[in-house]
Amino acid sequence: MKKLDQFLRRELDVLGRQNLVWKSRVLETASVPRAMVDGKEVLILCSNNYLGLTNHPKLKDRAIEAIEKFGVGAGSVRIIIGNMRLHEQLDSKITEYKRTESSLHFPTGFAANAGSIPQLAGEGDVIISDELNHGSIIDGVRLSKAERRVFKHRDTNDLARVMEEIESKGFKRRLIITDGVFSMDGDIAPLPGILKEAEKYGGIIYVDDAHGDGVLGENGRGIASHFNMEGRVDIEMGTFSKAFGNIGGYVTGGRELSEYIFNKARTHLLSASIPPATVASCIAAMEVVDEEPEIIQSLWKNTKYFKEGLKERGFDTGKSTTPITPVMLGESGLANQFSEALLEKGILALPIVYPVVAKDKARIRTIMSATHTLEDLDFALRIFEEVGRSLKVTQ
Repeated sequence: MKKLDQFLRRELDVLGRQNLVWKSRVLETASVPRAMVDGKEVLILCSNNYLGLTNHPKLKDRAIEAIEKFGVGAGSVRIIIGNMRLHEQLDSKITEYKRTESSLHFPTGFAANAGSIPQLAGEGDVIISDELNHGSIIDGVRLSKAERRVFKHRDTNDLARVMEEIESKGFKRRLIITDGVFSMDGDIAPLPGILKEAEKYGGIIYVDDAHGDGVLGENGRGIASHFNMEGRVDIEMGTFSKAFGNIGGYVTGGRELSEYIFNKARTHLLSASIPPATVASCIAAMEVVDEEPEIIQSLWKNTKYFKEGLKERGFDTGKSTTPITPVMLGESGLANQFSEALLEKGILALPIVYPVVAKDKARIRTIMSATHTLEDLDFALRIFEEVGRSLKVTQ
């Protein structure tokens, strides 16, 4: 065995002993509400496809039209010859949808964070980040030459403490970064309190609204709309891979933002343009959520019903106030057992365990979709109740 293979085998064995090796499930049909997974039909309770748009007729028609007109790829990065009219239209549509002044899309949400954050704060600056921010934010911060501070999760008093501590340090820029909706717990950033501290100390606010887009606010316009703070958040980042049912990321904000990031972010400059079919269907997704607001209403109706049903059956759903509803179990082993028992009974809902969450915070993370029916939810609640009792999680 080659030295590299030996090293990789040792590392994989370590991950295996710690129960940290991910097993990929094979999806054989559309993802929600029911799908064939590994040859078995299951009810999906773990997809980010909040609105069921991955299979929406308008998105599929637009994708097919774009392929017929432009082909399957752009052939280059945008700064050379990969900038199609469609790409310009997507940036404009994001700006219109988010009610900002300029926008720039990326191949993925991860690329948006990893590419933008290092260009917004560098040497002589400081980044202040919520302790439970997404890994793409953490990597973006690490790529920056700015100093780093962390404040306790959703704790604006602790944010105030950090801002006061750095007040006399002479930093040129103070970039405050938070998720809008936290993907593991389903709780929402206290944006009004964060804005208060930013304004007091001259901070710049950067919000990752990946799980807020299409979910929160007027017609899914996100956390700024949710708190009636449109125009007061300096930079919003979002994705198309959650509620919009596609793939891609973006940053949006003031008039100069998109041009600056266009010229500075390597994950944009050095990445091939998003394929025409994807661009066209992303535009269509934003049109759909404006034209069919009842989809978002269905999502929240399902969320309320399922969340209340879990609580009535004795489950701890943590601090969630969104369609992401964790079933808190504590031990990683118990969470793995619970997930396997659900799968045996026809439900796919994956365990979230250490090191993704703290050792005593393992959970089953469930996510609602607008496409779940009442019958789906009643079935899911019945199975959760059966498994909860069998594993002595509930009475």
